[in-house]
Amino acid sequence: MIKRYFRPLMLIAVPIMLSNIISQVQMIIDRMFLGQMNKLYMSALGNVNSPMWTTASFCFSITVGASILISQGVGAGQKEKIESYASSMIKWNNIVPVLLFFFWFFCGEYVYRAMGVSDNLMPMCLEYTRYFSPIFLLIGLEGSFTVILQTSNYTKPLVYFGLSRSLLNVLLDWILIFGKFGFPEMGIKGAAIATTISEYAGFIISLALVIKNPRLKTMPSFSAIVSAKLKPFLRSVRLGINTALEDTAWNLGNLALIRILNSIDEMAAGIYSIVFSIEILVVVVIGAIGNGTLTLSGEAKGKGDIRQIKGVCMTAYILSVLVAFATLIVCLIFPHQILGLFTNEKEIITSCGLYLILVCLNFYGKAGNIIIGNGIRGSGNTIWMLMTQIFGTFMVIGFGMLFVYGFGLGITGVFVAVIADELIRAVINLFKFRSILKKWEQNKPQSA
Repeated sequence: MIKRYFRPLMLIAVPIMLSNIISQVQMIIDRMFLGQMNKLYMSALGNVNSPMWTTASFCFSITVGASILISQGVGAGQKEKIESYASSMIKWNNIVPVLLFFFWFFCGEYVYRAMGVSDNLMPMCLEYTRYFSPIFLLIGLEGSFTVILQTSNYTKPLVYFGLSRSLLNVLLDWILIFGKFGFPEMGIKGAAIATTISEYAGFIISLALVIKNPRLKTMPSFSAIVSAKLKPFLRSVRLGINTALEDTAWNLGNLALIRILNSIDEMAAGIYSIVFSIEILVVVVIGAIGNGTLTLSGEAKGKGDIRQIKGVCMTAYILSVLVAFATLIVCLIFPHQILGLFTNEKEIITSCGLYLILVCLNFYGKAGNIIIGNGIRGSGNTIWMLMTQIFGTFMVIGFGMLFVYGFGLGITGVFVAVIADELIRAVINLFKFRSILKKWEQNKPQSA
């Protein structure tokens, strides 16, 4: 069974994986440059990235509904349904991102005040935010084209997009952060400008690769996009909003943890940011496998093939566990070398060793939630994952406060709270997934 679904899963997941890895390596280099220049930059990034990513991920996640409906249309061979949802998504998925651009450009300070950002860090956070916020103007189209690529089972252009954007970003980071080739030394402001320029350049390249590509079987015609009605997009939003709210709930929990870390000391969020940089590199790999799981599960639902959804999810989880195990081994062998990339402070490197191992242990529960969650969504049920994430958000905040303030575990308490949250939800979601498959199997003869 695993051999049967490995190839179609990898055809979707590998290009997404490579694109995400390239992007994350670029972000890690960004953090390395800034961390070596000023250790407070890491805390500034830790405070900025969490709330901004919360709103950005909402925009990306809301397209999950369209992805599910288009995939089901592919499985059922319904061309009109595919074009209707795809064209409406491309046309109307830009409204919220534009509003978010204005929000972050003018109102970022209010968010950071609520997070407890110190007066020392505030100017750095605001400077980065204002030069980074134009990226939101692209997010709607980027999310829509990613759905088209995934549902067409042709995600290779994402690699070219990620590579061109990231190489340019690293070069501009080096020039603008440190002031090379006659440019002034801009520090964290230079990092934000480099990222924004690179994002726009990469988008132009990816647009050239996507338009009129014959391999994109779910790409609608230009005339269909122009004449697309709002109603199909609203239908897909009703399905995707649950995933968007789910991601928002997770990010709000993470923001609460940042708030707790800020109450410990000024560097706590920076330490968390360093370890999170390593964690996210692995999570995007597992997340790419999850994207493949969602697409193939949606197709299975369209075809009524319960064997496919079982096989895809089992294959995906085994692959994710192997990724988690390999990461744990690397972190056990080279902890100081990995952490030394982000800072030259020996005290921080020594203290982060334990947190690195805790993050690796967390991957097993997180992989379960990513893979099983996408299997549940692909079946057409997006409300369940929202409910368990809301429960998880309250749980991780409660555990975090208990372990940090009640037991006095400091930063360690935050990581323990995250592990407990992911593991408990993974078990709950597994039971739900099995229940969905069992019900689907029982009802299949009546619908035939």
